[in-house]
Amino acid sequence: MWSFEMVAAMLAVGAVAGVIAGMFGVGGGTILVPLVLWILQMQGAENFQYAQHIAIGTSFAVMVFTSFASARAQYKRQAVDMDVLRAMVPGVLCGVAAGALVAQYLPNKGLQIFFTLFIAILAVRALLGIKPTPERQLPGRRGLFGMGGLFGLLSSWIGIGGSLTVPYLTFCNVPVHRAVGTSAALGWPIAAAGTLGYAWAGWNQDGLPDGSAGFVYLPAAGILAAATLLSAPLGVRLSHQLKKGFGILLLLIALRMAWKIVQS
Repeated sequence: MWSFEMVAAMLAVGAVAGVIAGMFGVGGGTILVPLVLWILQMQGAENFQYAQHIAIGTSFAVMVFTSFASARAQYKRQAVDMDVLRAMVPGVLCGVAAGALVAQYLPNKGLQIFFTLFIAILAVRALLGIKPTPERQLPGRRGLFGMGGLFGLLSSWIGIGGSLTVPYLTFCNVPVHRAVGTSAALGWPIAAAGTLGYAWAGWNQDGLPDGSAGFVYLPAAGILAAATLLSAPLGVRLSHQLKKGFGILLLLIALRMAWKIVQS
């Protein structure tokens, strides 16, 4: 049941996700997925067999808006490598579509474990300041297509945008600012394909919460999208010195998810 307190909490945490999206050029899925799970818990549907699927699909729906804003800002700064973007987008779309369709057959707990491990890895990287050392050049179009497909597949099981691309492009000697900009630009097709894929995959499933379009929980997506869009510009203006705080936040999220998995 929806209440004023729940909507207020959603707006507040959605605003935090928007700040993170603006700060790091990502869609905020690392915050949105646990938030949607909390919303489902408040609705009494936390233990539904597709709870994690709904959380990921809804996260993608919110990121359609936040990632577009990030991509637009990066494009205006001329930080997007259009050649890399054009080569990777087809693979990304194929990977996300395939992952979303396969996800309906994956167990809820399996997706939660995968998400938790990935967030823990991101947290450790942020806290330790681990950065890939440039050691090689970008592959050709086929190689970029393949890497795009891999990143799209993994993103579809986590509910994040183009964040996976930054370490890879940096490893391939792409300047950091262009790696971040290109990753942000890839976030939008990932989010759009993920939204459509999860909506399609869950369309005929029974027992979904009222207001769902497949595995996309529309009421939550609308409220969170509004909050993140309004707060994202603030994140752009914040200092880069907050990265370790971001790592601590990710670590806390991973620990909470792990505790819930152990208890279930």
